[in-house]
Amino acid sequence: MAGERIAVVGAGLAGCLLATLLGRRGLEVTVYERRPDPRVAGAERGRSINLAVSARGLAALEQVGLREQALRRALPMHGRMVHPAGAAPNFQPYSADRERAINSIGRAELNRSLLDAAESTPGVRLRFSQRVTGVAGGRLLVEGVPGDPADVVLAGDGAYSAVRGSLEGLDCDQDFLDHGYKELTVPPRDGDFALDPDALHIWPRGTAMMIALPNLDRSFTCTLFWPREDFTALDTPEKVIAHFGAHYPDVAGLMPDLPGDFGRNPVGSLVTVRCRPWVRDVGGTRVALLGDAAHAIVPFFGQGANCAFEDCVEIDRLLDETGGRWDRTLALYEERRKPNTDAIAEMALDNFVEMRDRVSSPVFRLTRAAQHALERRLAGRYVSRYELVSFTTVPYAQIPGRLRRQNLALGAAAVTGATAAGLAARALARRRGRPDG
Repeated sequence: MAGERIAVVGAGLAGCLLATLLGRRGLEVTVYERRPDPRVAGAERGRSINLAVSARGLAALEQVGLREQALRRALPMHGRMVHPAGAAPNFQPYSADRERAINSIGRAELNRSLLDAAESTPGVRLRFSQRVTGVAGGRLLVEGVPGDPADVVLAGDGAYSAVRGSLEGLDCDQDFLDHGYKELTVPPRDGDFALDPDALHIWPRGTAMMIALPNLDRSFTCTLFWPREDFTALDTPEKVIAHFGAHYPDVAGLMPDLPGDFGRNPVGSLVTVRCRPWVRDVGGTRVALLGDAAHAIVPFFGQGANCAFEDCVEIDRLLDETGGRWDRTLALYEERRKPNTDAIAEMALDNFVEMRDRVSSPVFRLTRAAQHALERRLAGRYVSRYELVSFTTVPYAQIPGRLRRQNLALGAAAVTGATAAGLAARALARRRGRPDG
């Protein structure tokens, strides 16, 4: 492993974390990023402003000493504040004890912290404004400059990865939702939050929804998830104002620049990437995909960054397990991570339906209350899907099976309880029917 030339493509969240972990092993790592340094040039538009960082992400950040720093710059959200159409908002806690929270963290700020950590790690070099176009002949291909030799290329260059696109023979599907997303801002009101900052706010509207996450400056970042034709239909300021007044009346008045924000901000795409294999040998260079380059998911479980961070931690752990053998490390990385990323991709899609539609239903609220009651009565034996995903590091792929076993056990217990109750009732009836003595 010593002396191998390691390239990380992409200085986003996952690329910086992985470079830092590898640098701490004493490895020489070069990170290539197509953008200018965002600490100097400012954040690029087009990515979501906020992240929801939960247990998995925090565990990864702890590996590089950034957990507490991230939490100091985060706002905890202990539940959802659901704003149904034509009804009062209702708070739905994330955990049975109402104590656990997911954390709203600014993407740009977390990226800056990770860039600083990578840059300060001996052996790690950051190269900005370097657009990598692929790998060939044992070299990393960089637009406009001679290619650099590389023994290992770890590509975290996003959902539209150039490295992935350059690899031949990949089985890769990009599934786009019919929905797009657009971000808006609710500024502070009289110097304070205009909405409750302890919650992730959701306006479910059937086929569409809006969410809002709090920021440290006391603003909220709102994200519209709408069918694409709904965006194009609102082509005048008057139509924008009328639509929000009709469908989001409790928040429309909190956005003084609503028509301007709506007109200026782009509509982003929502894509799930599934590809195989993640790992290839290209002219003697070992190439592996990670994060969104390997398995982009939709954002409706708040797990994109958390999942990508787990990729980095797994690669780091496997280098220990294999004694630093990159060939074995990367083969095991794909073998162990692929089932997990497939599982969270499906759960994220299902959570979209839950958030835009089910959360406003009284039946959903009763079901969630029953789940929390079971979690309190059967602590450790019954855990809801949301808690397993957001508040544990149980592998994603194990969660569906665990939920099935829990439900089967509950069903068996219910049948046993009902049978026992019936037998007891019949025994009591027989006893009451006997003469005394």
